[in-house]
Amino acid sequence: MSSYRVVMVGTDGSASSFAAVEGAARLAAACGAELVVVCAYQPMHGPELSRAQDQLGAEAYQVVGSAPAEDTLRAARDRAREQGAPEVRTLAVQDDPVPALVNAAAEHGADLLVVGNRGLRSLAGRILGSVPADIARKAGLDVLIVHTT
Repeated sequence: MSSYRVVMVGTDGSASSFAAVEGAARLAAACGAELVVVCAYQPMHGPELSRAQDQLGAEAYQVVGSAPAEDTLRAARDRAREQGAPEVRTLAVQDDPVPALVNAAAEHGADLLVVGNRGLRSLAGRILGSVPADIARKAGLDVLIVHTT
């Protein structure tokens, strides 16, 4: 097996997903690989958006478009650099997490897709499915599920 060249990791801004980012960054550093950090998002619309804008006031930009994902990606990029990742690229994708990560991995030539294990052993995860389990089934490339919970 050759060394990984492009390592991709998903984050949603949670502590668990940032642990996955840090693990992916250490692996990318060890392999001399590029690290691509992906954050999937769904912007708010209609009444839900109006309520959020009323409550957030000047901070309403955080629920429109990709602004929350961009904030998450900045924090993830900083954490990855602290772990020694040589090259870090970020990507905000408007989609649900599983298709966003699977499609981004294919489009960006990822050799390895890294996700945290949150939801993998929960009752809801067993009944409804979980991001790590769905990624492992659908990715079509090596998947590393990092113990983060």
